[in-house]
Formats: sequence, C-alpha cells, structure tokens
Amino acid sequence: MSPRHGRGPIAVRGYALTPWARSFVDVVEGRTAGSGADAIADSRHITKARRYFRDRHVHGLRIGAGRVTASVEGSQLDPFDVILTTRTVDSGTVAELLRARGAVMELMPLTRGEQPVVVGELIGPTESADVMTDCTCPDEAVRCVHALAVAYEVAAEIDRSALTLLTVMGTDLKSLLDKVGDAPTPTRESDVGSLPGPDFYGSTSPLPPLPSPQRMNPLTDLDTTDLRQALRAVGVVPADMAETLDELGDLYDRLAGEA
Repeated sequence: MSPRHGRGPIAVRGYALTPWARSFVDVVEGRTAGSGADAIADSRHITKARRYFRDRHVHGLRIGAGRVTASVEGSQLDPFDVILTTRTVDSGTVAELLRARGAVMELMPLTRGEQPVVVGELIGPTESADVMTDCTCPDEAVRCVHALAVAYEVAAEIDRSALTLLTVMGTDLKSLLDKVGDAPTPTRESDVGSLPGPDFYGSTSPLPPLPSPQRMNPLTDLDTTDLRQALRAVGVVPADMAETLDELGDLYDRLAGEA
C-alpha cells in the first residue's frame, strides 16, 4: 500500500536513549537492585504510560531542584496533577567523593553535554525510594500511569541535556565546581601528599604570589589617541583638550592615592 499523498513517516518519540536517562527510568520503574517487588511498575501501567508519552499527554512540565511537576491528560475530563520528589544529593559530599575517587575532571565533560560514568553514579538515584511520586488520580498503585509518563518526559529531557539530572537531584554544575574548588590548600610541602586528591585545577600546590606592577599614570604613559577621540565625541573642543586631560590626570592621581 502506497503512503498517503503529502504525508511523510511519523516520527516516534523516544526517551531513555542515554545511560543517565535509562538509569533514571529503571529506578522509577523499580528495576534496580534493592527495589522491593511492590515498587515495580507493572507492565500494564508501563505500556499505557509509554502511549501517554508518545501522544504528548504530559503538559506544563517543570523541573526544579529535587521537584518535578506536570499535568497529565487521563481518563477524566480534567487532567491529573503529578509531583515527582527526589531524595536530593549534597554538593559538598559529591565533591568529596569525586576527589577521593580521583574523578574531579569528570565534571568537565558535562559542559560538552556528555554523561560521565562516575558523576552519574554519585548523583543519580539508585533505588526506588529515591524518587517519590504523587498524583491526584484515584489509582493506588505505587507508580500510576501519569507519574510514569512524567518520568519518561524527564528522561527525555535528560537525553537532551545531562545537566537536567543534576537539577532533578537538587544540585547544579556551578555548585559542584565551587565545592570541588574548596579543597584545602596545603600549608607545608609535606601536606601535599595527605590531601584527598587534586583540586579542580589539577594541582594542590600553593599558587605563587601575584606580581607587583610598576606604578604608572595611563594619561601620561600611554597613547591617548582613543581618549582624545572619545572626548571629542562628547563635545570637548580641541582648544579645551589639554585642560581636560590635565583635569583627568589630577582626578586619576587622587583616586590612585586613595587606593
């Protein structure tokens, strides 16, 4: 049978196409080690939730730190409200574990959209209880269809951006980098070997002192061509240029003296 005129193939929506997203879905569905049998979503709910995801029944998805909200079109006239709440991670603890495992530099691939293994292990949920779901529907299942559909939308967002998982788990890349950069600085050369690992910049050595630049006056020591052009642009006439430069020089000397 030939396809209908003017219609191309229909794109099928996908989710959990990347390792972090797949792990997130496995936890929500209860397919990870340590998840009780009562926490596993049954195949009927999963199949229906996948259809809800493909047919875009999820609306108003909002992903915040440790909390995801959305509304889902279901079997009733009004949509159901869904909340996913995660057991968030502590950025400082994650930074310490990264240093201990020598994996600090794994944070850098995140800026390129990659999903480094160790970071995912430390940040992502590991058991069903790490992701709690609540829905206004009457279904008393541990994971209702609507909650699963929202989880699949979150997984699709993680596929698009690995940083989404950080947000879902209550942290962000800046916080992790800040905490990694807070590693103690050694006061003695013998302390270097006792630190838990390298800091974010790859070295635990103390930085050298800043240089002391020679004192100068930019109005007399540098080319003032651009400054003169700027002064002319604001209305200073050539006859007043020398006096204006002198006044700026006096002002600079006062500011430099106060500093």
